[in-house]
Amino acid sequence: MKKAYFITGTDTGVGKTLVACALLHAFVKRGNQAVGMKPVAAGCVETPAGLRCEDVEYLRAAGNVIAMREQVNPYALIAPVAPHIAAEWAGVEISLEQVDRSFRQLRDMADVTVVEGVGGFVVPLNARQDTADMAEMLGLPVILVVGMRLGCLNHALLTAQAIRHKGLHLAAWVANRIDPDMSAFDENLHALETRLAVPLLGIIPYQVEANPAQVSGLMDLNILDSSK
Repeated sequence: MKKAYFITGTDTGVGKTLVACALLHAFVKRGNQAVGMKPVAAGCVETPAGLRCEDVEYLRAAGNVIAMREQVNPYALIAPVAPHIAAEWAGVEISLEQVDRSFRQLRDMADVTVVEGVGGFVVPLNARQDTADMAEMLGLPVILVVGMRLGCLNHALLTAQAIRHKGLHLAAWVANRIDPDMSAFDENLHALETRLAVPLLGIIPYQVEANPAQVSGLMDLNILDSSK
């Protein structure tokens, strides 16, 4: 049975790409054909071969399905700003229909597809739609990456509320310690476990340099196997 997951986070820079790549590594190690997707990427760099995004390259390297870059990342934008602004500056309108077409192509190629959102869960994509609408359109189980730092309780609980408001299944969450000096880490972790009331997929200790292959060993795929 083909599976797919939508990775969102409590904010930008909380480790969505790290978790998405770690999951891809974990599925590949288990013998699955796995592919990653980042529908929208801002802050891309111009190269002789076209626009390139570091996160997209990480996703392509973590999976084991050969897919065209345009399928993995339909919208590559230069400006390192909110995607709807970057798209407007580039004279592009982000189309969820195009995202859906690319997703379906990738899903047909793999056992597991891991889709990474952009920014937080309710980031505008165009004048009418946001990442929550994209997640709703794809209809995938959601994995929430919580950047463990001061303020994460409010960010995580509001994000979980928004996910459920869209009628989506919050399958699991990941605690990513992005602040090594965070006070009361264990107490915050316990509060989130209690209030989110969904399985904790993994706890990622603070990392100076992210290592998705190493982090893959911290992801408990059995939780996703048992998720509806």
